[in-house]
Amino acid sequence: MSADRSLTDGPVGRALYSVSAPMTVGILGVLSVGLADAFFLGRAGTDELAAIGFVFPVIATLTSLSIGLSAGTSAVIAQAIGGGATGADQQRLTVHAMMLAAALSGVAAVLFFALARWLFMALGAGGAVLDAVLGYVGYWCIGFPFMVTGMALNARFRAAGRSGVAATVMSFQALLNVALDPLFIFGAGPLPPLGADGAGIATTLARLVAFAGILTYGMRRDVIRFDCAPLRGLWPSVRRIVRIGAPAALSNAIGPFGMALVTGAIATIGDTAVAGFGAATRVQGLMMVPMLALSSGIAPVVGQAWGAGRQARAQEAVRLTFLWCLGLGLGVAVLLTALAGPIAMVMTADAGAARYAAAYLRVVSWAFFCYGILITANSAMNARDRALWSMGVSMLRIFVLYVPMVWAGVLTMGYGGVLAAAVLANALGAWGALIAVRAVGLLATDRAALRAPAEWVLRRLGRGPIDRARPLG
Repeated sequence: MSADRSLTDGPVGRALYSVSAPMTVGILGVLSVGLADAFFLGRAGTDELAAIGFVFPVIATLTSLSIGLSAGTSAVIAQAIGGGATGADQQRLTVHAMMLAAALSGVAAVLFFALARWLFMALGAGGAVLDAVLGYVGYWCIGFPFMVTGMALNARFRAAGRSGVAATVMSFQALLNVALDPLFIFGAGPLPPLGADGAGIATTLARLVAFAGILTYGMRRDVIRFDCAPLRGLWPSVRRIVRIGAPAALSNAIGPFGMALVTGAIATIGDTAVAGFGAATRVQGLMMVPMLALSSGIAPVVGQAWGAGRQARAQEAVRLTFLWCLGLGLGVAVLLTALAGPIAMVMTADAGAARYAAAYLRVVSWAFFCYGILITANSAMNARDRALWSMGVSMLRIFVLYVPMVWAGVLTMGYGGVLAAAVLANALGAWGALIAVRAVGLLATDRAALRAPAEWVLRRLGRGPIDRARPLG
């Protein structure tokens, strides 16, 4: 069995950094694929670019569902590692997770392919655009099970504190996808230009190669074996993974669905506002990468600590992650407030859209740290086997707060109401997340716990520990 990393010993901050930092690179790689597809297809033709516009929200939702399943896998295996599970038990859990991922993603791919024409016609695609959509979707569906099954194996590496492996696979797949895009979209030598079909082929080939690579690596390192009585305990493993993964999947899918409803509200202002809002949210996605990496990193730290019965360590990890989100978020807000105008002009070709984008970045960026707290809290609760709580927090933010407030804001104050709604939804959502993590035992509020973050800061400043005899404050 390969040497896995214990996340239950040593400084909590070091453990969080070691698993979060590599994921920053991996997540940036994944985001680059969508940008590359849009860039190259935009130069292939307007029909191809429109096709990817129709496809992206649907595949983003399916991918979000698979990320939830991966979260369930990571939580179950991290708790097993923290609880001292044998190597054979870990191998069986990994095989069970991959079997479940392959089965569910295979069914989803078949259903998506069968319903694609009806679905995209209902969304408004037709003619050459619909043909391009269906060409892309056909190849995308072939590669989907390989992506999801590979994510399950990747989750095992993250649960063991080896996020560098997961990040390497994500980055390699993204680089290969971006390299293959122009070859298949525009053609080369005897290969004819394939347009949107070519983008789908590039994505599928990259997924196949990445899956083959991670599977080979896992088998050589004894992380996965198929001669470990793979059917033993299958049903209990599946139930544990689904108990966490199903609510986590729904929680992840809520975001893209809610954004569609929000975009509908902004469309009442006009196409220019929609363009500016879309550009701003793409920038927001890039700026949130470090906090997304933290949400990936905190799960194995909390999962291993909780599995080992070290609840205080899990609580310290949550407090420290929230502090990092605060610092990162405020730093991003200062940067975007100063550079919102130039960034908006780079992201849009229209001056009107740039004004909408810049306004969003200047105002809403001050609540980015709140969203960071929310997503890291949700990840920690998933690792604690409290996925229903994290799903509840996500539903609260989107359906109780964000969508109703955006519609009320746009009808009463126009675009300014949209910005106010985004800030309030993030702030109140973070407040709800704080209440939830405290309720499930991941956030202590005693005086000693409140001193811990201040002690950590003072140690980094070289000022030594706090005098515990002095009253707090």
